[in-house]
Amino acid sequence: MWFWVLRWVLLGPVVRWYTRPRVLGLSHVPASGPVVVAANHRAEIDSLVLSLVLPRQPRFLAKAEYYAGAGLRGHVERWLCSVTGQIPVDRAGGSAASASLRAAEGLLRSGGVWAIYPEGTRSPDGRLHRGHTGVVRVARAVPDAVVLPVGLLGTEAVDPPERDRRERRRWRRGRVTVVIGPAVDVRQGEVREATDALMRAIGELTGQQPLDEYVPRRAA
Repeated sequence: MWFWVLRWVLLGPVVRWYTRPRVLGLSHVPASGPVVVAANHRAEIDSLVLSLVLPRQPRFLAKAEYYAGAGLRGHVERWLCSVTGQIPVDRAGGSAASASLRAAEGLLRSGGVWAIYPEGTRSPDGRLHRGHTGVVRVARAVPDAVVLPVGLLGTEAVDPPERDRRERRRWRRGRVTVVIGPAVDVRQGEVREATDALMRAIGELTGQQPLDEYVPRRAA
């Protein structure tokens, strides 16, 4: 319930005013059944935009830090992640990350919508980096899951990276375009090959040429 209150009453109208979203390809989203939404990631506001424009509620892998923050901001982030059903992930990798992927698999098996950024984190330079294979491995574990490539355009202008916030540390009004492509068959070939094919499909929607390198890890 809280998700829809946030979307239509509390937060959604604000996001819509700033982003003025244009959505293409909504017909590719099935009305029911398991769906993987795989998108590029250019700004922190991306998840809010996807939650606003998709016809069904998406759930994301949220970094575990959002559940452990202190102070008012920490409480707000923890509450938002909890009421919207986000899945915590330990970005240090290992068994914690595997547990998050198992949770995503459970979400799909229940017929939910899992939204994922295959790059693993925001692109630091606006380029489309190499995708991690977790999205394909999870999708292959749920035979009837539909995998949709999604391109987000313009979110970095609304919510600029920290290095560009020298004068204004807040959102700027802009125009965001969300392009949803037709389903990609990720069950053919090796997992790495299927992941690369998915990234190429995302790149075709954004006009980006996928790189053969991962997003560099940020220093702690």
